[in-house]
Formats: sequence, C-alpha cells, structure tokens
Amino acid sequence: MARIVAAKDYLEKALKDESKPWTKLFAQAEEKTGVDRLYIFLGLLTLLAVYLVFGLGQQLVCNIVGFVYPAYQSMKALESPRKEDDTKWLTYWVVFAVFTIIEFFSEYIVCWFPVYWLFKCVFYVWLMVPTEYNGSLILYRRVVRPKFLQYQPGLDRLLSNARDTAVKTAAEALLTTKQD
Repeated sequence: MARIVAAKDYLEKALKDESKPWTKLFAQAEEKTGVDRLYIFLGLLTLLAVYLVFGLGQQLVCNIVGFVYPAYQSMKALESPRKEDDTKWLTYWVVFAVFTIIEFFSEYIVCWFPVYWLFKCVFYVWLMVPTEYNGSLILYRRVVRPKFLQYQPGLDRLLSNARDTAVKTAAEALLTTKQD
C-alpha cells in the first residue's frame, strides 16, 4: 500500500512539474473537464494499453514510445554540460539495441501473442523510467556489461583483423586498377 501511495504522489508531482512539457496540456484538460489530471493521465494510459492489445498499428505506437522521449532526452543530454545524463541515455540506447537484436530472432513467434506490444511498450517505459535504477541500468550492469567484458578482447581482435583485411584488399584493388 505504501508503494502505491508513493507512486501516486510521484505521479501527481510529475504531472504538476512546470519544467515538463506535458504540464500545460494536463492543466488545460483538468480545467476544461473538471477531472483531476492524475485521473486523466491514468485514463490515457488505460486507453493506450487497450489500443496496444486490440488496435491497428501497435508496432508503430510502441516504437514511438521507445524512440521519441529517449531521443529527445538524449539530445538534451548532449547539449547539457553534465556527463551523468549522457551516460544514462547512452546506456538506454545500448540496452535498446541489444533488445532489438534479440527481438529480431524471436519476433515471428512472440508477435502472435495479443499482449506482446503492450508488454514491449511497458518494457520500454521500464528501461527509461526516471529513477536512479531504471531497467536500462539494471540490465546493462547485470547482463550486457558482463557479457561485453567477457567477449571484448575477441571482438577487438576480430574487428582489427577485418579492418586490416579491408585495407589490404583496398590497397591491392587500387594497385590493380593503376596497373591497367
């Protein structure tokens, strides 16, 4: 019960935070309807969830959720002098990329489940939720980073060999072309 109250307080504070772009929209909606902005937000969230289960174009809607806000925050982070926000959003994109690659191989199976797009959208939100330990940080520290550190030396050798082979092949092709 305490977590629900804390989540409600957090949402109410976020919906009234003047520095956020959505605050004016929710204030206008609250004023016009007479319904508290928290309930408007929860209603919109419910409509989105129902749409992600039964609507058309769920993949597009889900990808918009996974791209738009993170891209906006990433650009803001790049323009800010702080390094922490850069690291946070770079971590999001690394985990997003890993998930996208894994999903590519399983999409034909899981997309048959009616709630797939809803779960995927919730997953994206969990990756970017503005808390100290969001999903992208947890997955990066527990899964991605250990595997990266394990395979990095071999990958570095592979990439170095590929680069050397490409340079050698390009040089040989140039020499052959000049001799003709």
